[in-house]
Order: sequence, then C-alpha cells, then structure tokens
Amino acid sequence: MFLARVIGKVISTQKCEKLVGGKLLVIKSLDENKNIIENSALVALDSVGAGIGDIVLVDWGSTIYEDKKIAADMAIVGIVDDIQLSDN
Repeated sequence: MFLARVIGKVISTQKCEKLVGGKLLVIKSLDENKNIIENSALVALDSVGAGIGDIVLVDWGSTIYEDKKIAADMAIVGIVDDIQLSDN
C-alpha cells in the first residue's frame, strides 16, 4: 500500500463491464511528508468515496468492489485523516 493525493477524475463512457459503476480517480504518490512525488500520476478505482484533494491509502492487486471482484489493479481503500511519524 502507499499514500497518494487525489488530483482529478477520469470520465470514461466505454469501459470493461466489470468497471461499470466504479469511480476512477487520478492520484499522485506522496512521500512521508505529504509531498507529491512528481511523474507519479496513476488511475485507481475509488471504493471509499474519496474526492479531489483527499489524501488516500491505495492498494495494489486484485480488487473487491461492492462484493464482486473487478478488473482493477489499484484501488483507493481508505481516506487518511492524519499521518503521525516518530521523530527518530
């Protein structure tokens, strides 16, 4: 899993049947200080209701969405409220 910020959305009228009804968002990876890692734009399926500007937790691999397995390699699985790091 990794942290990312939602920077946009993808609108697609033609897509795989297993993606119909799913919301696709454009994300960019973040470092541990919440800085965007340039050249890291990706598209992920939103399974938690995230929106533009949100910091999200992203998971790679097979995705379950609304109790069915879908054709997505990456999914947004959490909206981050806070990040706490140790001073070490």
